[in-house]
Parts: sequence; C-alpha cells; structure tokens
Amino acid sequence: MPTVSLVPTVRRRRLGDMLRRLRQDAGLSLDAAATAMGWDSSKLSRIENAKAQIRPPHISELLKQYGITDPDVVAALEGLAKDASKKGWWQTYSGLVAPAYADYISLESDAESVRVYAPLLVPGLLQTGAYARETIAANAITRTPEEVTALAEVRMARQAVLSRPERPLKLWAVIDEAVLHRRFSDRPQIMRDQLQRLIDVADSPGVTIQIMPLDATPHPGGAGAFDLVSFPAPQPSVVQFENLKGTSYVEGTDDVTLYEEAFAQIVAAAPPVSDSLALITRLKEGLPT
Repeated sequence: MPTVSLVPTVRRRRLGDMLRRLRQDAGLSLDAAATAMGWDSSKLSRIENAKAQIRPPHISELLKQYGITDPDVVAALEGLAKDASKKGWWQTYSGLVAPAYADYISLESDAESVRVYAPLLVPGLLQTGAYARETIAANAITRTPEEVTALAEVRMARQAVLSRPERPLKLWAVIDEAVLHRRFSDRPQIMRDQLQRLIDVADSPGVTIQIMPLDATPHPGGAGAFDLVSFPAPQPSVVQFENLKGTSYVEGTDDVTLYEEAFAQIVAAAPPVSDSLALITRLKEGLPT
C-alpha cells in the first residue's frame, strides 16, 4: 500500500515547531528523544516537520522525556494533536481563500486573543457585511463580483470567534481615526452602520476598542498594520501582516516580543476606551442618514 503524503496543516506545523523547541530546551538530540520513545529518529523528525501525525496519547509520553508534566501544557498539546487534521469551515472556500489566509483563519479560530493595530481599515472581526464587500472589492482588484461576495461571507463567518460558547476570543483593536473619516460618497449609510457596529460590539465581553486620534504623538504603529495572535500556553504567539500580495507572518520569541512591546506603546498613545467610544458616536451623529 503506498504511503499517504500528509499535507501539513497550520496546526500540525505549530505542534511540530513546539515539540522541536521543547526537545531542544530539554537538551535532547533527535536521536536521543526518539530512542527514549522506542521510535526511529526519522519518525520524530517527520512529526517535528509536520510530515507525520502524532497521536494524542503519545504526547504526554514524549513530554515526559522532556521533563514536562504540567497538565495544562500536556492538555494544550494533546488538543492540538487531536485537532491537527480537523477540517475547518473555511475549507469550503478552498478554491477562493489563499493558503496563507486560510492559515490565518485557522490560527484565529484557535487563538485566545488577538491584538490589532489598524491604520487603514476597520479590522475584519469588527466589520459589517456592506463595509466588508466594499473594501474587499477595492483591494481584491482581480476578483469577480461573485468572489468578492464570497470573501465577504468568509469575513463575516470569522466573527463567530467573538461569541463562541467556549473561550470566546478576546479582541483588542486600536483603529486610526482616519479610518473612520473615510466615506462611501454614494452610500454614506455604509459608514454610519459601520460606526454603529463598533459601538455595539464594544459592549461585548472581551472586546476592547481604542481610536488613535489624528493628533496623536508618534508611536510604533507608524510602521504599519499588524495582528498579534496569542494562544494558551505554551503555544507561542504569531504576528501577521497583510498587503496586496497576501499574508505573511513573524514568529520567534524575540520578534514577537518586539511587537508586544510596540502594541503596548500604541495602546498607551491612544485615548481611553470611553473617550474612543465618544469619538465614534460623534462621528456617527455627524453623518447624513
């Protein structure tokens, strides 16, 4: 029977990366760790490189070899192993959603929190359907109207993470005030509804919205937009960027720490939540009905 080649999913890659890091932190070589498990070293190598699966029961055995018995850590990695091959709802759109974007949706669906600095657009998790369609159409210049509508559906479906029954996503968004001044001249109701959406969702548990004023002092957000996606320990955080060519990521403790510090400075430069919501309300009231 031929060997089935597994397509690495983002969950499997994250699991493999974490297992490799934990092995290295324990000071064990690939050969030593595999021997302790009674495996060939190639098996552990394939697991760490997301080319093979590892069964959840084997996770705790492997972690014991690394000196890790913390039940929370074991449970987190067992859960990741269990879900590694699970299909997400977004795979229904696999012919439309780019692989890097699909990876981000997978990360977002597993995340504990997302921190966003948004200087150009309202973050996707906070958009209305009409706003999503208009902004996707403006940026996805090679897409057909039908594809734009489908991509807007994807963006709306992503928002379910904010109200999921277990561990709803915590979202902290800092949005540049300039974003809220942009107008859809032929349909001003789009921005009016979008501003109301921000006001409404700000009441949701776990959602924090700040508006960076036009006269704010210089801050690290001047370097551009980013999303900081964090997971339950021991899973490392990931930083995501998006541009006309697609999505890219920054990983690694030092690089992620830099963005965590940058986001803290951005938050400090923005007004408190109450002042931000008052600004959103004033802008909404100033729009034509």
